Amino acid sequence: MLETGSLIDDRYKIIKVLGEGGMAVVYLAKDVISNKDVAVKIIKEETMKNPVNLTRFEREARAAASLNHQNIVRVINLGAHDNRPYMVNEYIRGKTLRDTLNVRGKFSFLEACDIMYQLCSAVLFAHQHGVIHRDIKPQNVFITVDGTVKLGDFGIATFQNSAHVTRSEVVVGSVHYLAPEISQGNPATPQSDIYSLGITFFELITGRVPFDDESALAVALKHIKEKFPSVRIYNPKTPIVIEKIITKACAKSPLDRYHSVADMRKDIEKVLHDPSCLEEKKGFFARLFHRK
Repeated sequence: MLETGSLIDDRYKIIKVLGEGGMAVVYLAKDVISNKDVAVKIIKEETMKNPVNLTRFEREARAAASLNHQNIVRVINLGAHDNRPYMVNEYIRGKTLRDTLNVRGKFSFLEACDIMYQLCSAVLFAHQHGVIHRDIKPQNVFITVDGTVKLGDFGIATFQNSAHVTRSEVVVGSVHYLAPEISQGNPATPQSDIYSLGITFFELITGRVPFDDESALAVALKHIKEKFPSVRIYNPKTPIVIEKIITKACAKSPLDRYHSVADMRKDIEKVLHDPSCLEEKKGFFARLFHRK
């Protein structure tokens, strides 16, 4: 661990630890040149001994640094401290989508559509620049205090048509959000990210994931074999228009999903432009007997 007050490259003054994962530690730091708060992510000394971990960290840095978009966590600088690679990201004043879900349980339909529109914008931009995220989930999505959604953690991202992803690296990601073809050992595609977007959308309006079990293998098998549950089972008030978007995004076959994230975003945009479609439409007899 770096000590509070220590300086990285005579520029980033460590304030405190923000979080720690299996591979890296994230610190809140002060950029003494710009006088702004930043998040410094530095690989752990013990984990960088494994070439796979080092490759993953460098891949995240390369992928994220190549993407400059308002809905993607911005990489400010890259470097090495005591031979340990680090990246400097913008400091997000807000919470992760996971933290917010843990407190709120779920979002309103309109809020969920707004979040998903922004998230789709981030993923679309990444795809347009040849980057597949491969690990879209609420833990990797941030919401700032002004409501801006930002996608982070490109640690297992890969570049489209890249040859450097080995067979052993294919099945990586959070199993609850992982497309069935990935669990079956196939390489990631834009449609794999679309599936993860659909699962995230499902969770935003139900407060739970569609498939769960005691083991990762059991969850993966459910994604592969079991029929995708209707979102209305867990939230009966879900508008049909939203159910259709989620169902299409989460089709078992990649060929049956949206052709692109742009198409998925377009359907979400229609909802945002006409929120009245979220209202429950009463049948003729219901209206007849409920007149004022």
